[in-house]
Amino acid sequence: MEHSSKSNSSNHFNTNFCLALTTQVLENEANKGTNFVASPLSLHVVLSLVAAGSTGRTLEQLLFFLGSQSVDELSLLSSHVTSLISPNEGSESPRSGPLLSFVNGAWLDQRYNLKPSFEAIVKETYKAEIKNVDFVAKADEIVDEVNSWAEKETEGLITKLLPYGCVDFHTVLVFANALYFKGSWDKQFDTSNTRTRNFHLLNGQTVQVPFMTTGDNPFERHLYKCFDTFKVLKIPYRSGQDSRRFSMYFFLPNERDGIFNLIQKVKSNPNFLDEQYELTKDKLTEFWIPKFKFSFEFGAIETMHKMGLKLPFKPGELTEVIDCPILGKDIFVSKVFHKSCIEVNEEGTEAATSTAVMFELQRQRVYPSFVADHPFLFMIREETHGIVFFFGAVLNPLLDS
Repeated sequence: MEHSSKSNSSNHFNTNFCLALTTQVLENEANKGTNFVASPLSLHVVLSLVAAGSTGRTLEQLLFFLGSQSVDELSLLSSHVTSLISPNEGSESPRSGPLLSFVNGAWLDQRYNLKPSFEAIVKETYKAEIKNVDFVAKADEIVDEVNSWAEKETEGLITKLLPYGCVDFHTVLVFANALYFKGSWDKQFDTSNTRTRNFHLLNGQTVQVPFMTTGDNPFERHLYKCFDTFKVLKIPYRSGQDSRRFSMYFFLPNERDGIFNLIQKVKSNPNFLDEQYELTKDKLTEFWIPKFKFSFEFGAIETMHKMGLKLPFKPGELTEVIDCPILGKDIFVSKVFHKSCIEVNEEGTEAATSTAVMFELQRQRVYPSFVADHPFLFMIREETHGIVFFFGAVLNPLLDS
């Protein structure tokens, strides 16, 4: 998938790079026959914060891959996400749109202070509460705290975002976000119509899966279109008085093993998921959607490296994070954890995701020691000709024989 430094005119929030990132991981997992779910939005917000702490070529590289002209533009887009989500806050109407929340959090080691400009971005743009913690003496407790925060903000769906051992003496800052979505279908499926049917795996085997359908209503129409190699189906979520409109799209290859060709279409066209597809309401001779529920997690740095984004993960230019000129150049992004989950059933969809980025200080070189306080060998050698003039051993320096 191509990346451009220009903003996507068809979408105020350009997540092309993070879409390409998740598609690359998807391709790898499809080869294993593994389910996959991720959030390009969640990843984009985290990388935007990294950009805010960067300078020089590192900032230029991040802006290029994130498709933005400046940190200010990225901050504006992040604010746009907050405003997109906020209309649903506090709504108690059963006819309102999907439940949607997006929050950020930051955990800063007590040994350091953030630069005032970076702290302002964290607090004002990303609306993140900054907690002062002790990564040195209470590393496991902080991991538990971050994981509990992610679990709470995703209604219990995202658990164990961070593994034990991922933070230590060198950790300076952990920044995380949590996105939660729960939407009801505009027209819910009747559970009495759900049937067990065959689902064909890529290895040729079949498994028995519960499938949902709208029943035998001859007047039921669905938003649908058939392309050369795949079909698209759109199912809207209930919106009520909500001005936002959410839908779920299903992209079904015509061939049972056509998923790889479809992935290539997405990779080759960065605007594939932005298209309108010109769907029309059609009657379908058969209509079955499987129920499913799963989670997926991955570390994103290795894939970013392969895609060309490398500079944020080495010390040098993340100098805008902490207020310490001596250590500022030693900061780098050491880890990016991403975990998502989704459930689709007769009522609708529940999904959540969380991304955490860890800022670390470069580990100072530990110089080896040489203390000859026990018996040792020695030699005297002429280096040009390699002649050993003396060779011996010291077993007790005090002995004089």
